[in-house]
Amino acid sequence: MLCSVFEIFKIGIGPSSSHTMGPMSASVRFLDELKQSGVFERVTKIKITLYGSLACTGRGHATDIAILMGLLGFLPKTVPIDQIPQLLANIRRSKTLQLNSEQWIEFSEETDLIFKETEFLEGHPNGMCFTAFCEKNQKLYSCIYYSIGGGFVVSEEELEQDQTGQEQHDINLPHQFKNGKDILETGQKLGKNLLQMALENELALKPQEQINYQLDEIWQTMSQCIQRGVRQEGILPGGLGIPRRAPTLLKKLQEEVNLPLPKQIDWLNLYAIAVNEENAGGGRVVTSPTNGAAGVVPATLQYYMNFDETASVEKAREFLLVAGMIGALIKLNGSISGAEVGCQGEVGSASAMAAAGLTHVLGGSNEQIENAAEIALEHHLGMTCDPIGGLVQAPCIERNAMGAVKAVNATSLALKGGGIHFVPLDVAIKTMMDVGRDMQSKYKET
Repeated sequence: MLCSVFEIFKIGIGPSSSHTMGPMSASVRFLDELKQSGVFERVTKIKITLYGSLACTGRGHATDIAILMGLLGFLPKTVPIDQIPQLLANIRRSKTLQLNSEQWIEFSEETDLIFKETEFLEGHPNGMCFTAFCEKNQKLYSCIYYSIGGGFVVSEEELEQDQTGQEQHDINLPHQFKNGKDILETGQKLGKNLLQMALENELALKPQEQINYQLDEIWQTMSQCIQRGVRQEGILPGGLGIPRRAPTLLKKLQEEVNLPLPKQIDWLNLYAIAVNEENAGGGRVVTSPTNGAAGVVPATLQYYMNFDETASVEKAREFLLVAGMIGALIKLNGSISGAEVGCQGEVGSASAMAAAGLTHVLGGSNEQIENAAEIALEHHLGMTCDPIGGLVQAPCIERNAMGAVKAVNATSLALKGGGIHFVPLDVAIKTMMDVGRDMQSKYKET
């Protein structure tokens, strides 16, 4: 069953949904479980071990910082970004940490946060083990978690039960799709478009007012991220010495007069680069469906809002609902984790989502929307996840701009094609998973 679009679009912090947001959420979840098991007050020490991809690129993705902020009790959506440097300095200076901002324990990163780059847990490349001890170093509680992409976290038991990380809904949703074929057949049978079916599912979970509020919050966060990104100057953190380009790009575009149509693509590039430079700098972003691919959907939506006279707040909501539905479909039957299938699962999925949303707001049919998503995903197949130095900077920032361009082009092709095409989206998703399994681990976020 598809998850809610609000589980695909999550407001959080850069630079990585799987390596930053996931571990932060896992830390908070571990604290909750300590309290539920009744041992929280007895904890005097916590040790965390990171495995596989989390260990290989964890420092570049700020996994260590994210875990410390999570142990303080902060979640990705609410962590005070501007206070992180001081909070981190306090922990490192004092060798102590206040669990959930309530209880002090001794904590040394050198001995209590272990990176095992050559060891992989069986469940997923992004594995981590949390263990709590009491006095005399006696083990109180231990749990293994996996960060499976897009900020989703599951325990070892949940993964074994084949749960996908989305919230488990008790409500019987009106449309319980298993694949893209189901969506098209249901739409044809009921005479409904993707937007109507996506909205009816969301309405089974929450009222219209709350849906609109959350969609507006997501779009506002995306737009604000672009606005921050085009203002920030300087060198991105991490040691590669990569300068922020968005402010310079904006200045050049503003100096141009009577911008010809082909040059509008430069604005699309600008929006995507602005978002992912913010992400690389640890700013506030929205998983779309991940942080590493966070620029594609916002760039495409901002491009539409700025250059199409039919654009409106209501259309932005529709764009996000349809895009989120495609993201949920890919997550259900494929993967959005770079550590699992490479960047085809991140930027490729984001491009498919953006193409679907744009095709809808431009008047496309269900078949054209599915076609646009398939075209965008198909032309990312085989893409590796190869961040230089373990940082979400090169080639990740430019890759988002390319994903946005492909989304717009996929929309154009689909709208001119009438929805008739040879390769279904379901086949493209399955192929992505097959390619991901065949891809060597050294090409998957390591």
